[in-house]
Order: sequence, then structure tokens, then C-alpha cells
Amino acid sequence: MNDHYNVLFLCTGNSARSIMAEAILSFKGKPRFTAYSAGSHPSDAVRPEALKLLEAARIPIDGLRSKSWEEYSGPDAPKVDFVFTVCDNAAKEVCPIWPGQPMMAHWGVPDPAAVHGPVAKVERAFREAFMILDHRISLFLSLPLASIDDLKLKKEIEKIGRQ
Repeated sequence: MNDHYNVLFLCTGNSARSIMAEAILSFKGKPRFTAYSAGSHPSDAVRPEALKLLEAARIPIDGLRSKSWEEYSGPDAPKVDFVFTVCDNAAKEVCPIWPGQPMMAHWGVPDPAAVHGPVAKVERAFREAFMILDHRISLFLSLPLASIDDLKLKKEIEKIGRQ
């Protein structure tokens, strides 16, 4: 494996979960990891609830924006080593599929942007999604990537997605 890895978090709207994952890994994984996020059907803006949680955790939000996965599929795009889909199959979302050779895993997280109702209920959904992503990313960062063969690494990454 490498000394540096590019990680792409994919979701449908790229407005909350994948954005939070990008920011968390960019912050916690420096300088070994560079994180990106994108959506198959990006929304117009990043959800303010996600930005508020990141700021509260003192995670930089500069440059975060909702973007299409097409930005990462062209010839000038960075080579991606890992792709994590964070959409929630239980919510019947369609997860984007990423072509190529990166190691892929599905880390389904309930969509906080789909929660409606009182402000406290929406904030709780965003907080829960943030905590799940933060936990999984911390576990991912603890893996000894350079010393694990690809098959075992794939199993470990998929296991993280179930935690």
C-alpha cells in the first residue's frame, strides 16, 4: 500500500453524510489521507445542520460544497484508493456505483436530511449521523493499512461499516 491515500465518500445528494465524512477524514487523517465527497444527484447546498456540527467539533468547513461525482471520474481527477458509499439502503436510497479499481465498501448511515419535524428531532438525526461517521472513520484510521493484504483489509473495512 501507499504512504498517502485518497478517499471518496459517495452519497446521493452530497449535502450531509458524505460532506461530514469528507470533513472528518480530512481533519483526522492529515497528512496521510485526502478526503473527497460527491453525489450521484448533488443538491444545491450543504445542509446547515451538518456545517454547524462540524464547526462545533472544531473541524474546518472551508471549501465544503455539494458536488457531482463526475468531478472525480474524469482523466484529471485524483486517483481514488478507497470509495465508501454512505447512503442508507434501509431507506431505499439508490447508492451510486463507482467504476475502476479502488477498494470499495458500503457504510450505510441513515439520512438526517430526510428527517422532518421539530428542530430537536432534526438536530438529533444529524448528531447521530455525525457520531456514526466519526466512529467509523476513527476505526478506519486505526487500521494498519500497509501491513494488511487486500482481502483482509476489505473484510475489516466492511466490518467497520456494520459497527
